[in-house]
Amino acid sequence: MKKALIIVDVQNAFDDQKWGERNNPNAEENISKLLKLWRNKGWHVIHIQHLSDSLHSLFHPKNDGFFIKELVKPLENEVVLTKKVNSAFIGTDLEEFLRSNEIGTVVITGLTTPHCVSTTTRMSGNLGFNTYLLSDATAAFGMKDQNDQYYDAETIHAISLTTLHEEFATVLTTEQLINKLSLR
Repeated sequence: MKKALIIVDVQNAFDDQKWGERNNPNAEENISKLLKLWRNKGWHVIHIQHLSDSLHSLFHPKNDGFFIKELVKPLENEVVLTKKVNSAFIGTDLEEFLRSNEIGTVVITGLTTPHCVSTTTRMSGNLGFNTYLLSDATAAFGMKDQNDQYYDAETIHAISLTTLHEEFATVLTTEQLINKLSLR
């Protein structure tokens, strides 16, 4: 079964201080490790890039935050899809690309766990793809709920992964995935 690595929203915007506390500071390094492996195998790599129409957004194309981080920068031959909502499947050709290339297994990485990563993972599972989500190749920021209760980044990350594991995806670490899929 063909495999694709999906890298969701690893953009400069997430380096902005406005987001606050973040967990998993090595997420991008783990994504980069997988990216090198995927490229060496000649497998499909799909970069997802969030785009905002608002000039004031960090994700507007005129702002530096829009650009994909250097550590995981796409090569010329790699697919880059831009999206305007949380799911990489909405308003893009992602599903069509996966199906037309007979890709049945997807590995999802990126930013942030409770938002675009989670939504993309849920849809991937619902669409029938064999989906893996990598716990150490994703990250979250601390957040407040509707009652102004603060939850730290690690708690947000852990709960997000918990709600996805064995329901929409198999949650593994980068090393576990490499070992499971014999990717070395």
